[in-house]
Amino acid sequence: MSRISEAFKNKAFIPFITAGDHGIETTERYIRAMVKAGADLLEIGIPFSDPTAEGPVIQAASTRALSTGVKIDDIFAMVERLRKGDDQHEAITIPLLFMTYINPIFVYGKEKFLTNCEKVGIDGLIIPDTPFEEKGELADVAKAHGVAIISLIAPTSENRIEMIAKEAEGFIYCVSSLGVTGVRSEIKTDIKSIVDTIRKYTDVPVAVGFGISTPEQAGKMASISDGAIVGSAIVKIVAEHGTEAEQALVDYVTSMKAAVAQA
Repeated sequence: MSRISEAFKNKAFIPFITAGDHGIETTERYIRAMVKAGADLLEIGIPFSDPTAEGPVIQAASTRALSTGVKIDDIFAMVERLRKGDDQHEAITIPLLFMTYINPIFVYGKEKFLTNCEKVGIDGLIIPDTPFEEKGELADVAKAHGVAIISLIAPTSENRIEMIAKEAEGFIYCVSSLGVTGVRSEIKTDIKSIVDTIRKYTDVPVAVGFGISTPEQAGKMASISDGAIVGSAIVKIVAEHGTEAEQALVDYVTSMKAAVAQA
């Protein structure tokens, strides 16, 4: 059983953090804190100058991260440290995923990128600007290195759900709302009908993301799917607290994990 499959044996809480926001050492510390607080999988955003799927909160985090001079090699080195552990820290064993865009992968070199993903223990990639029909550019290389390419299904995917679901691996990222990432006071999309349709075609777990920020929202989304993904609300905590966000993140992740677990 893969690490991702194992993580979805129960309802999963999946936080996101932008690598290098307030420094790569800060990101490393916050990842450890969120894992201890109950994260089941974790998305690590690779900062990019043109993150088209992101709202202002995560765009600002990318800008802050890039201003520190963080490079992809620094992020790989951080993941390697997280996986190995040291005298002060246990090795991180939950699934770790990169959320990135296609341009940084191709600039870095797709073979080199996927080789390093395998080497440091990255389980999957989420690439929002690569439509399902174009993932073939990476699929073979990713498969050769044991890295899942996570498929996204949005409210507009209606006529493509069967095609996407039948080829999905790892888990399916169900996008709750149209538009970019960001905190939403209310999620109005009929997520249940989308998830029910997905489940007609695959047993691969389905996690819901985009707009989730409260325990109530997370619990509701987890009750109709296999898990909840939260990004902007976590990035906002980092923006507000800077290098002193550890306790706020622990408190937030603990409450969100509890809501998901009870769903």
